[in-house]
Amino acid sequence: MKLGLALSGGGIRGAVHIGVLKALEENDIKIDVIGGTSSGSLVAALYAMGYSPIHIYHLFKRYGKIITNVGTGTILNGVGGYIVNKKFNISGINDGKLIEELYNEFASKKNIYKMSDMKMPIVIPTTDISDGREYVFTNSAPKKKSYEKYITDIPVGAAVRASSSFPAIFCPYEFKDHIFLDGGTLDNIPVKEVLEQGADKVITVNFEPIKIDNNSNVMDIVLRTIDIMGNKIVEEELKKSDLILTIPTDNEIGFLDTEQIEKCYEYGYKETLEKIPEINKLMD
Repeated sequence: MKLGLALSGGGIRGAVHIGVLKALEENDIKIDVIGGTSSGSLVAALYAMGYSPIHIYHLFKRYGKIITNVGTGTILNGVGGYIVNKKFNISGINDGKLIEELYNEFASKKNIYKMSDMKMPIVIPTTDISDGREYVFTNSAPKKKSYEKYITDIPVGAAVRASSSFPAIFCPYEFKDHIFLDGGTLDNIPVKEVLEQGADKVITVNFEPIKIDNNSNVMDIVLRTIDIMGNKIVEEELKKSDLILTIPTDNEIGFLDTEQIEKCYEYGYKETLEKIPEINKLMD
Protein backbone atom coordinates (compact mmCIF):
# COMPACT_ATOMS: atom_id res chain seq x y z
CA MET A 1 0.00 0.00 0.00
CA LYS A 2 1.30 3.45 -0.95
CA LEU A 3 0.89 6.31 1.50
CA GLY A 4 0.55 9.86 0.22
CA LEU A 5 0.99 13.16 2.02
CA ALA A 6 -0.70 16.40 0.93
CA LEU A 7 0.74 19.61 2.39
CA SER A 8 -1.24 22.85 2.36
CA GLY A 9 0.00 26.39 1.91
CA GLY A 10 0.05 28.94 4.71
CA GLY A 11 3.11 31.16 4.70
CA ILE A 12 5.67 30.48 7.41
CA ARG A 13 3.23 28.00 8.93
CA GLY A 14 4.53 25.68 6.23
CA ALA A 15 7.35 24.86 8.66
CA VAL A 16 4.71 22.77 10.44
CA HIS A 17 5.10 20.21 7.63
CA ILE A 18 8.73 19.63 8.57
CA GLY A 19 7.72 18.63 12.09
CA VAL A 20 5.08 16.31 10.64
CA LEU A 21 7.67 14.58 8.45
CA LYS A 22 10.08 14.27 11.38
CA ALA A 23 7.46 12.58 13.57
CA LEU A 24 6.53 10.17 10.76
CA GLU A 25 10.19 9.36 10.14
CA GLU A 26 10.83 8.58 13.82
CA ASN A 27 7.95 6.13 13.75
CA ASP A 28 9.08 4.38 10.55
CA ILE A 29 6.10 5.60 8.55
CA LYS A 30 7.22 5.82 4.93
CA ILE A 31 5.77 8.38 2.54
CA ASP A 32 5.54 7.12 -1.06
CA VAL A 33 3.90 10.12 -2.74
CA ILE A 34 4.04 13.76 -1.71
CA GLY A 35 2.31 16.93 -2.83
CA GLY A 36 2.49 20.50 -1.64
CA THR A 37 1.04 23.87 -2.52
CA SER A 38 2.71 27.23 -1.96
CA SER A 39 4.74 26.96 1.27
CA GLY A 40 3.82 23.27 1.29
CA SER A 41 5.70 22.96 -2.00
CA LEU A 42 8.85 24.33 -0.32
CA VAL A 43 8.86 21.34 2.04
CA ALA A 44 7.54 18.75 -0.43
CA ALA A 45 10.20 19.55 -3.02
CA LEU A 46 13.08 19.19 -0.57
CA TYR A 47 11.69 15.94 0.80
CA ALA A 48 11.19 14.49 -2.69
CA MET A 49 14.78 15.42 -3.53
CA GLY A 50 15.95 13.23 -0.67
CA TYR A 51 16.61 15.76 2.09
CA SER A 52 15.80 14.50 5.59
CA PRO A 53 13.30 16.37 7.78
CA ILE A 54 16.02 17.61 10.12
CA HIS A 55 18.08 18.83 7.15
CA ILE A 56 15.02 20.63 5.75
CA TYR A 57 14.50 22.26 9.16
CA HIS A 58 18.06 23.60 9.18
CA LEU A 59 17.70 24.88 5.62
CA PHE A 60 14.55 26.77 6.62
CA LYS A 61 16.29 28.24 9.66
CA ARG A 62 19.31 29.29 7.64
CA TYR A 63 17.62 30.62 4.51
CA GLY A 64 14.17 31.68 5.74
CA LYS A 65 14.87 35.40 5.88
CA ILE A 66 16.68 35.34 2.55
CA ILE A 67 13.74 33.63 0.85
CA THR A 68 11.05 35.95 2.23
CA ASN A 69 13.19 39.10 1.92
CA VAL A 70 10.24 41.45 2.35
CA GLY A 71 8.98 43.54 5.25
CA THR A 72 5.44 44.24 6.43
CA GLY A 73 5.87 47.95 5.81
CA THR A 74 6.71 47.32 2.17
CA ILE A 75 3.64 45.11 1.74
CA LEU A 76 1.30 47.67 3.27
CA ASN A 77 2.80 50.54 1.29
CA GLY A 78 2.45 48.58 -1.93
CA VAL A 79 -1.17 47.69 -1.26
CA GLY A 80 -1.89 51.26 -0.17
CA GLY A 81 -0.38 52.58 -3.39
CA TYR A 82 -2.71 50.35 -5.37
CA ILE A 83 -5.77 51.44 -3.43
CA VAL A 84 -4.98 55.15 -3.72
CA ASN A 85 -3.42 55.38 -7.18
CA LYS A 86 -4.84 52.28 -8.90
CA LYS A 87 -1.36 51.68 -10.30
CA PHE A 88 0.17 48.52 -8.92
CA ASN A 89 2.84 47.02 -11.15
CA ILE A 90 2.28 43.35 -12.00
CA SER A 91 5.93 42.77 -11.12
CA GLY A 92 4.78 42.67 -7.50
CA ILE A 93 6.86 43.37 -4.42
CA ASN A 94 9.29 40.43 -4.42
CA ASP A 95 10.15 38.73 -7.70
CA GLY A 96 10.82 35.39 -5.98
CA LYS A 97 14.11 34.94 -7.82
CA LEU A 98 15.97 34.00 -4.64
CA ILE A 99 13.58 31.09 -4.03
CA GLU A 100 14.20 29.81 -7.54
CA GLU A 101 17.98 30.11 -7.30
CA LEU A 102 18.19 28.48 -3.87
CA TYR A 103 15.99 25.54 -4.84
CA ASN A 104 17.89 24.97 -8.06
CA GLU A 105 21.06 24.88 -5.95
CA PHE A 106 19.51 22.43 -3.46
CA ALA A 107 18.36 20.25 -6.36
CA SER A 108 21.70 20.27 -8.19
CA LYS A 109 23.40 18.90 -5.07
CA LYS A 110 21.19 15.82 -5.53
CA ASN A 111 21.85 15.70 -9.30
CA ILE A 112 18.31 16.91 -9.91
CA TYR A 113 17.55 19.77 -12.28
CA LYS A 114 14.02 19.46 -13.65
CA MET A 115 10.88 18.06 -12.07
CA SER A 116 11.22 15.05 -14.37
CA ASP A 117 14.48 14.14 -12.59
CA MET A 118 12.71 13.53 -9.27
CA LYS A 119 12.58 9.88 -8.22
CA MET A 120 9.81 10.20 -5.63
CA PRO A 121 6.33 10.94 -7.05
CA ILE A 122 5.56 14.60 -6.38
CA VAL A 123 2.90 17.15 -7.33
CA ILE A 124 3.08 20.93 -6.98
CA PRO A 125 -0.05 22.88 -8.05
CA THR A 126 -0.01 26.38 -9.44
CA THR A 127 -2.52 28.71 -11.10
CA ASP A 128 -2.24 30.37 -14.50
CA ILE A 129 -3.88 33.77 -14.10
CA SER A 130 -4.04 34.28 -17.87
CA ASP A 131 -6.41 31.36 -18.53
CA GLY A 132 -7.73 30.77 -14.99
CA ARG A 133 -6.66 27.12 -14.96
CA GLU A 134 -4.79 24.97 -12.50
CA TYR A 135 -1.53 23.38 -13.64
CA VAL A 136 0.55 20.81 -11.81
CA PHE A 137 4.33 20.45 -11.79
CA THR A 138 5.25 16.79 -11.46
CA ASN A 139 7.79 14.18 -12.44
CA SER A 140 5.17 11.86 -13.94
CA ALA A 141 2.00 13.06 -15.66
CA PRO A 142 -1.06 10.81 -15.20
CA LYS A 143 -2.55 9.52 -18.43
CA LYS A 144 -5.92 10.28 -20.04
CA LYS A 145 -6.25 13.93 -19.01
CA SER A 146 -8.44 16.37 -20.92
CA TYR A 147 -5.82 19.12 -21.36
CA GLU A 148 -2.11 19.67 -20.82
CA LYS A 149 -2.42 20.28 -17.11
CA TYR A 150 0.81 18.55 -16.09
CA ILE A 151 4.25 20.08 -16.61
CA THR A 152 7.42 18.03 -16.16
CA ASP A 153 10.04 19.99 -18.13
CA ILE A 154 10.44 22.84 -15.66
CA PRO A 155 13.39 23.41 -13.29
CA VAL A 156 12.60 22.53 -9.68
CA GLY A 157 13.33 26.06 -8.49
CA ALA A 158 10.95 27.53 -11.05
CA ALA A 159 8.17 25.12 -10.03
CA VAL A 160 8.48 26.02 -6.35
CA ARG A 161 8.71 29.72 -7.15
CA ALA A 162 5.56 29.57 -9.28
CA SER A 163 3.51 27.71 -6.67
CA SER A 164 4.68 30.10 -3.93
CA SER A 165 3.95 33.37 -5.72
CA PHE A 166 1.46 34.68 -3.18
CA PRO A 167 -0.46 37.73 -4.49
CA ALA A 168 0.79 41.16 -3.37
CA ILE A 169 3.93 39.63 -1.86
CA PHE A 170 5.59 37.75 -4.72
CA CYS A 171 5.08 38.63 -8.35
CA PRO A 172 3.56 36.19 -10.85
CA TYR A 173 6.07 33.89 -12.55
CA GLU A 174 6.20 33.72 -16.34
CA PHE A 175 7.06 30.36 -17.92
CA LYS A 176 6.64 29.83 -21.66
CA ASP A 177 3.08 31.04 -22.41
CA HIS A 178 1.96 30.92 -18.76
CA ILE A 179 1.74 33.51 -16.00
CA PHE A 180 1.73 31.51 -12.79
CA LEU A 181 0.48 32.61 -9.38
CA ASP A 182 0.23 30.89 -5.99
CA GLY A 183 -1.19 27.37 -6.29
CA GLY A 184 -3.43 27.97 -3.29
CA THR A 185 -5.68 30.11 -5.47
CA LEU A 186 -7.32 26.96 -6.86
CA ASP A 187 -5.81 23.99 -5.01
CA ASN A 188 -4.38 24.66 -1.56
CA ILE A 189 -4.46 20.98 -0.55
CA PRO A 190 -3.53 18.70 -3.49
CA VAL A 191 -5.20 15.50 -2.25
CA LYS A 192 -6.68 14.55 -5.62
CA GLU A 193 -3.34 15.02 -7.36
CA VAL A 194 -1.56 12.86 -4.79
CA LEU A 195 -4.13 10.13 -5.43
CA GLU A 196 -3.55 10.51 -9.19
CA GLN A 197 0.09 9.63 -8.55
CA GLY A 198 -0.85 6.21 -7.18
CA ALA A 199 -1.34 6.79 -3.46
CA ASP A 200 -3.79 4.35 -1.84
CA LYS A 201 -4.20 6.38 1.35
CA VAL A 202 -3.63 10.09 1.83
CA ILE A 203 -2.82 12.07 4.95
CA THR A 204 -3.61 15.78 4.67
CA VAL A 205 -1.88 18.46 6.70
CA ASN A 206 -3.57 21.84 7.06
CA PHE A 207 -3.93 24.60 9.64
CA GLU A 208 -6.63 25.97 11.87
CA PRO A 209 -8.15 29.14 10.34
CA ILE A 210 -6.69 32.48 11.38
CA LYS A 211 -8.89 34.16 13.97
CA ILE A 212 -9.85 37.73 13.21
CA ASP A 213 -10.15 40.22 16.08
CA ASN A 214 -9.26 43.82 16.93
CA ASN A 215 -5.55 42.95 16.86
CA SER A 216 -5.61 41.47 13.35
CA ASN A 217 -3.49 43.17 10.69
CA VAL A 218 -4.05 43.55 6.96
CA MET A 219 -2.35 40.25 6.08
CA ASP A 220 -4.46 38.36 8.63
CA ILE A 221 -7.61 39.71 7.00
CA VAL A 222 -6.35 38.93 3.47
CA LEU A 223 -5.48 35.36 4.44
CA ARG A 224 -8.79 34.80 6.20
CA THR A 225 -10.64 36.18 3.18
CA ILE A 226 -8.79 33.78 0.87
CA ASP A 227 -9.60 30.93 3.27
CA ILE A 228 -13.30 31.76 3.09
CA MET A 229 -13.27 32.10 -0.70
CA GLY A 230 -11.59 28.71 -1.08
CA ASN A 231 -13.63 26.87 1.55
CA LYS A 232 -15.69 24.84 -0.92
CA ILE A 233 -12.63 23.66 -2.82
CA VAL A 234 -10.81 22.77 0.40
CA GLU A 235 -13.83 20.89 1.74
CA GLU A 236 -13.98 18.76 -1.40
CA GLU A 237 -10.29 17.94 -1.17
CA LEU A 238 -10.51 17.06 2.52
CA LYS A 239 -13.31 14.59 1.75
CA LYS A 240 -10.82 12.65 -0.38
CA SER A 241 -8.37 12.37 2.54
CA ASP A 242 -8.12 9.28 4.71
CA LEU A 243 -6.73 11.21 7.67
CA ILE A 244 -6.62 14.95 8.29
CA LEU A 245 -4.01 16.52 10.55
CA THR A 246 -5.31 19.99 11.37
CA ILE A 247 -2.43 21.63 13.18
CA PRO A 248 -3.30 24.34 15.73
CA THR A 249 -0.87 27.26 15.56
CA ASP A 250 -0.38 30.51 17.41
CA ASN A 251 -2.58 33.24 15.92
CA GLU A 252 0.27 35.69 16.56
CA ILE A 253 2.45 34.00 13.92
CA GLY A 254 2.78 36.40 11.00
CA PHE A 255 2.57 35.24 7.40
CA LEU A 256 6.31 35.67 6.82
CA ASP A 257 7.52 35.72 10.43
CA THR A 258 10.67 33.64 10.05
CA GLU A 259 11.39 33.97 13.77
CA GLN A 260 8.53 31.49 14.31
CA ILE A 261 9.97 28.62 12.22
CA GLU A 262 11.01 26.62 15.29
CA LYS A 263 7.63 27.11 16.95
CA CYS A 264 5.79 25.97 13.81
CA TYR A 265 8.05 22.94 13.51
CA GLU A 266 7.26 21.96 17.11
CA TYR A 267 3.51 22.36 16.52
CA GLY A 268 3.66 19.93 13.62
CA TYR A 269 5.92 17.47 15.40
CA LYS A 270 3.89 17.26 18.62
CA GLU A 271 0.50 17.06 16.92
CA THR A 272 1.67 14.27 14.62
CA LEU A 273 3.15 12.26 17.48
CA GLU A 274 -0.27 12.31 19.13
CA LYS A 275 -1.83 10.98 15.92
CA ILE A 276 0.65 8.13 15.36
CA PRO A 277 -1.76 5.46 16.68
CA GLU A 278 -4.41 6.65 14.19
CA ILE A 279 -1.87 6.69 11.37
CA ASN A 280 -0.69 3.17 12.19
CA LYS A 281 -4.30 2.01 12.24
CA LEU A 282 -4.82 3.62 8.83
CA MET A 283 -1.81 1.76 7.48
CA ASP A 284 -2.98 -1.56 8.92
